[in-house]
Amino acid sequence: MWRGDSLFLLENLVLRDFRIRYRNMSLGVLWSLLNPLVMMGVLTFVFTKLFPNPNRQFPVFILCGLVPLNFFTIAWVTGTSSIVDSAGLVKRVPLPREIVPIAAVLSNCLHLLIQVFLLLSVNLIFGNRINVQWLWLPVIWGLEICFTCGLALITSTLNVYIRDTRYVVESINTILFWLVPVFYDFKQVPQRFSAVYQINPVAAMVLCLRDILMKAESPHIVTLSLLAAVSVGTLIAGLLFFHRGKRTFYEYI
Repeated sequence: MWRGDSLFLLENLVLRDFRIRYRNMSLGVLWSLLNPLVMMGVLTFVFTKLFPNPNRQFPVFILCGLVPLNFFTIAWVTGTSSIVDSAGLVKRVPLPREIVPIAAVLSNCLHLLIQVFLLLSVNLIFGNRINVQWLWLPVIWGLEICFTCGLALITSTLNVYIRDTRYVVESINTILFWLVPVFYDFKQVPQRFSAVYQINPVAAMVLCLRDILMKAESPHIVTLSLLAAVSVGTLIAGLLFFHRGKRTFYEYI
């Protein structure tokens, strides 16, 4: 179990990563709003003007896909490179090394909160109301964070020994934009592939968000169960994998 000083270090690493990310940017945290807004505008134009779409809430529909995907892709990449990027800290400071990739993921949660605020604001602007189903939001976001931490623990370990791991992760993230239903409806996915989408935590997260915000319904029990099982299972697997791999970090970083 982590001691109080380890939790203090985790908090400071999270804040440090957040400050470093925006230190040399003139617009600072506004980029957290501009990026999804620009993508929302472009995709809404393409899929409502160039390709007519009957969905009157298409901007909300798009943001329900973009916000979880943006968080996952950025957090996974930063978590993957975190051990190598913090080699000096890992070598010189006696700390639970699991803190480093977890802090890299959690530092993106501050960025995530800004985008969640944008998502909820746009949702209200388009006529949807706050309802009891919103109580599910912390649960599903927590599950996505668990899943991302687990993956980051695995890939940050691999990246110490195989430095190409980061580039593999970046390539996978590019592919995910098309495999996660960001700009198309889950109903358009052929039945034979639907189970794969529900097992994918990022796709499942998108489906749950649309149920909660656009339909005012609780997440589908099968989708939510698979999201929980895969997320918690990945976190446990990540902790075990990292524990085995960290024993020889000194020889490679």
